[in-house]
Amino acid sequence: MMFPKIPLDVWVEWFVKWLDKYFGILFDITSDVIGGTVDFFSFLLHLPPSIVIILIFSILAYFTGRWPIAIFTFVGLIFIDNLGYWDQTMSTLALVLTSALISIIFGIPIGILCAKKNTIQHLIMPVLDFMQTMPAFVYLIPAIIFFGLGEVPGVIASVIFAIPPTIRLTNLGIRQVPKDLVEAADAFGSTPGQKLMKLQLPLAVPTIMAGINQTIMLSLSMVVIASMIGAKGLGAEVYRAVTQIKTGEGFEAGLAVVILAIMLDRITQNIVKQNKN
Repeated sequence: MMFPKIPLDVWVEWFVKWLDKYFGILFDITSDVIGGTVDFFSFLLHLPPSIVIILIFSILAYFTGRWPIAIFTFVGLIFIDNLGYWDQTMSTLALVLTSALISIIFGIPIGILCAKKNTIQHLIMPVLDFMQTMPAFVYLIPAIIFFGLGEVPGVIASVIFAIPPTIRLTNLGIRQVPKDLVEAADAFGSTPGQKLMKLQLPLAVPTIMAGINQTIMLSLSMVVIASMIGAKGLGAEVYRAVTQIKTGEGFEAGLAVVILAIMLDRITQNIVKQNKN
């Protein structure tokens, strides 16, 4: 080798320790907020009998996608309950909802800033490329250092992995608003805020919803991986089955993940179609 190895690993570890030392209080507050949100969703989903949750999701599926997806949702959730994975499925859903909610809260404003300022877009896009191409397992390491084991680091890693589509498609949706409509709004004296809220965001909703759909699906895939650091739910069942070489139980838990993924995907996709129509 012509040159000595660049100590990138040492620099990264030093930076992580520096963050942990000077921003420890901020991480504790973040952990409390995320942990409380997960507990809140988990409490809501576990509170009523399973049949009530099944009927709620089936009705929601009917109003978004009509009978086929409503029937699939009803039968699929009944099947999951019958297999004995209801509590784990609701825990997984609570993690997905928390991850998706945080991604939306931060992703949409960042996407709007990217659409408004080319400079911000040029700075943010390489970061998003980095976030999407870095192996998902790598995010678990700093998440453990800052937040320990359990559900909170799983949510943090899921947000990092899942937020790029929301930012990208919010930016794209606003930029795709026809320029003549924007010029007309300017001609009528609309303020930037009025133009954004009454013209650009409403027209960009289908594209933004497509980004949210992708974010939800990526969150689901990541919370399953996060079972390796102690996140509860179906991922933990799959991980346990793999480590104990229990093929049947692993297949059942994996099938429950597939049903949940299809249900969430179809419902959100149909919401996107309804907004386009």
